[in-house]
Order: sequence, then structure tokens, then C-alpha cells
Amino acid sequence: MTAILFGSISTIADTSELQRDAFNRAFEEHGLDWNWSRVEYVELLQKNGGKQRIAEQAEASGEDVDAEAVHATKSRIFQEALADAELSPRAGVVETIREGRDAGYKIALVTTTSAENVDALVQGLAGTVDRSDFDLVVDAGSVERPKPDESAYLFALSTLGEDASGCVAIEDNVGGVASARAASVAVAAFPNANTAGHDFEAADGRVDELSLPALRALIPVA
Repeated sequence: MTAILFGSISTIADTSELQRDAFNRAFEEHGLDWNWSRVEYVELLQKNGGKQRIAEQAEASGEDVDAEAVHATKSRIFQEALADAELSPRAGVVETIREGRDAGYKIALVTTTSAENVDALVQGLAGTVDRSDFDLVVDAGSVERPKPDESAYLFALSTLGEDASGCVAIEDNVGGVASARAASVAVAAFPNANTAGHDFEAADGRVDELSLPALRALIPVA
């Protein structure tokens, strides 16, 4: 193994419920009579793309909605929530980063969320997970096509100078798994609280707590 690629901010800290709350507060701010229950949101997370979810909700309800504006409001609310929340890294994350770096592996965050969301996460985790822990951070501004397209992973591999065969991705949603696999990167499913019931059959393995041995085991033996 040569590199560990964290695939989303929720593989670092579980922000899924903060995201859902931010959507609902954005709907209210824009005068929309929408409220995504946890059950509904869990189903919506089967696909990537918050803006697309808003657009599809508007189409289903027959309403004329500026999905981009609503999503921008959601992002602002989410970033504010991250600043106020008592965030903690998910099980095994800190240890895996530390042990991976000690072993000489490159560590990257390969997401297609906004740079502002990444910044808010890092600020919220200050002292436990820092930007300096990552050799590379890929965000929405790095590539033209978001996940489940493979562009983010291909960009990361090229920038890091690594071959896919030596890397392991960590993903918490099925779209992220599809993105990694399309780039020929082995992937560990690390579901968050809202994606735990999703079908991660396409992943090479599934873990509830990160560890270096579990990730190493996903690299095919030559």
C-alpha cells in the first residue's frame, strides 16, 4: 500500500445529520414547505449531489425553485453549524492517519464537496485532524465532474504520482464507492450513521472502525 484516500468529509467526522438539518433550515429560509425526515434523507443519500436533490424535489412537487440559491444557503448554514458543533473524528481515523504517515504512506482527502466545507470541517476538528495531515486535498474546484464520476480519484492519483493498484479509498456512500472503483482504486466502505443500511456490495470490504491492517488487506497481492 502506498496511499490512503479519504473520500468525503463524513469519512473523517460524521456530519450527515448536520447536513440534513442544514437542508431543512435552508428550505425554511427560502419559504419552502419542505422537511426531509431522517428516513427520507437516508433514501436520498443513495445518490450524490445536494443541488441535484433539491432540483429533483422541486420537480416532484411542481415548484419553481432556484436550486443553486437554496443549496448555497444550505452550504452557509452547514458551515456555520460545523463551527459551532462539537466535532470528533470517527473511530480509528486519527490512528490510521498517524500510523499511515509513520509508515510512509501518502494521505489524501478526495472529495467533490466545496473547499469551504472542507475548511469548515478542518476548523471544527482543529487539534485532532489538521490540513497538514493530508498530502493532498481534492475538492469541487479541482475537477469538472463530481462523484460518482471517477475524475476526483484520477486527479488525485496523477497529482500524488501514485498507481491505483497501491491505493485504498475510504468511502461512506455508494456514489463514492462507484467513483473509486471506476478509477480502479480498492475501496473500503465506512458507512456513516445515515448510510449504514445502504448496499455496499461494490466495495472491496466494509469496516465500522478504521485500522491500517484492515485497509492493507484490501490491496491485492501481486
